[in-house]
Amino acid sequence: MFNVDAIVGWIQSIHEPYSYLLVFVVLLLCGFGLPIPEDITLITGGLMSYYGKADVYVMIAVGLLGVMLGDGAMFHIGKRYGYRVFEWKWMAKIMHAERVEVVKHRLQHHGNKVIFSARFMPGLRSLVFLSAGALGIPFRAFFLYDGLAALISVPAIVYSCYFFGDQIHHAVEVIRSVENGILIVIGLGILYFVVKYFLKKRRERNNPVNE
Repeated sequence: MFNVDAIVGWIQSIHEPYSYLLVFVVLLLCGFGLPIPEDITLITGGLMSYYGKADVYVMIAVGLLGVMLGDGAMFHIGKRYGYRVFEWKWMAKIMHAERVEVVKHRLQHHGNKVIFSARFMPGLRSLVFLSAGALGIPFRAFFLYDGLAALISVPAIVYSCYFFGDQIHHAVEVIRSVENGILIVIGLGILYFVVKYFLKKRRERNNPVNE
C-alpha cells in the first residue's frame, strides 16, 4: 500500500502547528485533484497524533475541515463550468466520457445516495462532486450527505491510527477491511439497481404499449 516506516520516520520531524497545517493543505489540494489519496493523509494525521505531534481531536476537526472545503471546491467548480470541465485536456484523460455518463445517470436517479457513497470511493469522489455541481444539485443537500459520510470516515481513519499507533500495520489492515466492506455493500446496491433497470427495460420490450 505504502511505506509505513518511511512515513513514521518523516513524522518525527513534524511539530505543532505545522502538523495541522500540512494535513489541512494536502486535504484541500486533494479536493482540487492532487494525486495523493486522502486516506493516506488522514492516516498520517492519526500517526502524528499518536507520536505527540498533534492532538487527535484537533486533528479530526482539521481533517473534516480540509475534506469538506476540498469537496465543496469541486462542487462549485462543477457548478461554475458545468460539464465543460470534463472537456479540459487534463480532466478528459482522467475522467473518461463513459464514466461521466454513468455517474450523471446515477446522480439524476439516486443523487443523495451517490453523494454519500462517493466519500468511500476514492476513484470516483472528484467525478461525483464535480457532476453534482454541474447537475445543479442544491449545495445544502450536497453538504449534508457528503458531511454525514465525512463524519464517519474521517474520525474512523484518524482515530484508528491514533489508537493503534503501536500496531500501525494492524491499523492499516483494519481500515482497509472496513473500506472494503463498505465498497462491497455499495457494489451490491449498485448491482441491484442495474439489474432492476435492465429487467424493467426487458419487460417493456416484451410488453410494448400500443398507442
